Amino acid sequence: MPEDPRLDLNRTDLARELLREAVFQSRAKQAAGTSLARAESDSKLRNCGLGAKAAIELGLSDKGLELAARLWPVPLHAQATARCEQVIAEWIERQDALDRKRNHFLRDFRAANGFERAKYTAEQLSAFESGLERINADEDRQRTLAGEQLALE
Repeated sequence: MPEDPRLDLNRTDLARELLREAVFQSRAKQAAGTSLARAESDSKLRNCGLGAKAAIELGLSDKGLELAARLWPVPLHAQATARCEQVIAEWIERQDALDRKRNHFLRDFRAANGFERAKYTAEQLSAFESGLERINADEDRQRTLAGEQLALE
């Protein structure tokens, strides 16, 4: 089965970068909400610094708008726009889950092995690095899949 001609590396890279920008925008919204919640005297938030759940922000930054214009030089019709917004929103939620997974790995590893990497044995350092590499590789793979979906529009 031949590859879709619309799916080239440049478009996928643009889409991956657009997804990254969408996460940055959502993180800013999420951080503001988390800061406000922590400021409340009766707040019992116990999390890994990301708040209770992902914040979905579909408004793009200037860089996001530039990437979108390069990815879609001809404006998308309403149905395609809705599909793209869905892909972006789903990616933001997946990225949030992956970031939580990374933060929990770090918390658990440090609880078991200490915070000073300089004091890790070669075996501990290898386990630390390979754990992060697995999470990062999964994130890259999933962002590429989501980017390919955007690049097809």
